[in-house]
Amino acid sequence: MNQRELALSDFSQNDHQTYPPDYTAVTNEHVGESDENVERGNWSSKTEYLLSMIGYAVGFGNVWRFPYLAYRNGGGAFLIPYTLMLALAGIPMFFLECSFGQFASLGPVAVWKAVPMLQGVGIAMVLVITLANISYNCILAYSLYYFFASFQSLLPWADCFSWWGADETCSRTPKDPLCNLTLDGGYFEIVNTTWLHVNNGTCPNGSEINVPHQGPSEQYWDKVVLRRTSSMDETGEIVWYLALCLLLARMIVGAALSKGIKSSGKVVYFTATFPYVLLTILLIRGVTLEGADKGIDFYIGSQSDFSKLADAEVWKDAATQIFFSISVGWGSLITLSSYNKFHNNCYTDTIIVCVVNCATSVFAGFVIFSILGHMAHVQDKPVSEVAQSGFSLVFIAYPEALTQLSWAPFWSILFFLMMITLGLDTQFGGLETILTALLDQFPKFLRSKRLYLIIGVCFLFYFLGLLFVTQAGIYWLNVVDHFCAGWVLIIIALLELIGLNWIYGVNRFIKDIEMMIGERNWLFWLWWRACWIFISPCLLAAVLIWSLATFTPPTYGPVEYPVWATALGWCMIIFCIMWIPIIAIVRVVKAEGSTLCQKISAACTSAPDWGPYLEQHRGKRYGKRPDSTQASNQVKLLAIPEV
Repeated sequence: MNQRELALSDFSQNDHQTYPPDYTAVTNEHVGESDENVERGNWSSKTEYLLSMIGYAVGFGNVWRFPYLAYRNGGGAFLIPYTLMLALAGIPMFFLECSFGQFASLGPVAVWKAVPMLQGVGIAMVLVITLANISYNCILAYSLYYFFASFQSLLPWADCFSWWGADETCSRTPKDPLCNLTLDGGYFEIVNTTWLHVNNGTCPNGSEINVPHQGPSEQYWDKVVLRRTSSMDETGEIVWYLALCLLLARMIVGAALSKGIKSSGKVVYFTATFPYVLLTILLIRGVTLEGADKGIDFYIGSQSDFSKLADAEVWKDAATQIFFSISVGWGSLITLSSYNKFHNNCYTDTIIVCVVNCATSVFAGFVIFSILGHMAHVQDKPVSEVAQSGFSLVFIAYPEALTQLSWAPFWSILFFLMMITLGLDTQFGGLETILTALLDQFPKFLRSKRLYLIIGVCFLFYFLGLLFVTQAGIYWLNVVDHFCAGWVLIIIALLELIGLNWIYGVNRFIKDIEMMIGERNWLFWLWWRACWIFISPCLLAAVLIWSLATFTPPTYGPVEYPVWATALGWCMIIFCIMWIPIIAIVRVVKAEGSTLCQKISAACTSAPDWGPYLEQHRGKRYGKRPDSTQASNQVKLLAIPEV
């Protein structure tokens, strides 16, 4: 093997291929039957791919996180840092992952034949998407439960009904605090503060007693849906009806993927488009309600606070939201793009999906705040007191707001049906990522047994997911979300940028992309070079450092987590990323070379069979695949080394 010194420069010395002048790519209009990948399969149409990507990227966070961040960070002013972060980090990372997967037609693990030393990055992707797929399926189960519970003439969380166990702390309106008065003779009397004020009395400092209070929707969520224990130390029992909803959610996802992208590609025609129909219906109803204008104005209207732009926390929130909203780092963008035909224009796909995703976030905010504005008007409260984020928004605040509409069950059915369809698409992409990684790694053994593999994985994930439908399940779900959906993804994205642009070589990567979409002038690539080499890595590094510096232990409302739960969260992070250095060390140790520098260079050198999957696309740059006499189109997968 030819040994070379490791180069981490713009003109990477790892580019051991030559670039003849006649390698120009065929553009979209020339895509034909010769592009069909018989072994792995391709999307039946461009529409199915785009709908799958949009459905995967647009998820729960677009509904329950972005609107809250927007109003908290200056309303309409928040769109300025949000848009800038989309251009500087979001779109460049999305384009990089889509191009990477489409070029090699391989999943998140096997695709790292490009830089074998970083194959642990692919393993980290699969591990983190596995944790997310198991835990987030529980949110689908919650949505399914609320969906079925909505088929009643009176929504059960509309009031404090005794039949579902509402206690004395439940009330539709907050209870007045009490006052512990000291009377003559040293006696004490507890009176209502409202009565005291009416009689021109005042409550001495320190004598006021706050009465515990929960609204019906909040108590229904805690006592009926979750049957929540007081802390994570008390696991409790499995909530049987949530376990059934979890099973139904897992069966729906498994059935949709029974034939891979050929079946899921048909399902997304409904699951990816129907949420927009429902959002539009809910918006039309919302804006016609009294007080809706106050909610919208509070969200992104005249109350926009441009002084917030001077706050660094706002920019960090924008970068974080963009990064997680477009779903980079999970391996799913690589996976879904790997089923594209080679000459598909992944550049235009990137722009379309990213713009639609971010526009959906803004659109969903109008839907949420129009109805929250009406709720605030009815309760005579400021909008800030009813606006919430995350689980509290979707399963407490918004359901409570829906009870104040005429035909409340109908609107509740529509809302939770929207949540179900949003969650299904994300689950499709996540599970397909895991399956593709296994199929690419063991093609001869598993490809003919795909159905059995899906059944096995779905049942395994279901049983592992039962932990999240115990009475302490919400605490476990919050831990996974707090730790695994954060730093791991940023580390993965940083290593992707370093691996493909500094080690593999940004020039070589650009020429790979041009083989697919055709040559572009230097001005076109100037922006992408700047983002991939410098701007995006710097932004991600800043977000990572800031997040670590401002780390706070997870909490669920007022409930603090035990120390062992925080330690477990860090262990999950370590388990996901430890394979990156382990695989890198093993690759270097096994590499040829007499010096450490030579071994590192050899470990970073692309595998001999790296390049386009199909022989007709490899051209003179990559030549014939090794061992082509055995199977002209078969990929000799890069085996994961024994550790």
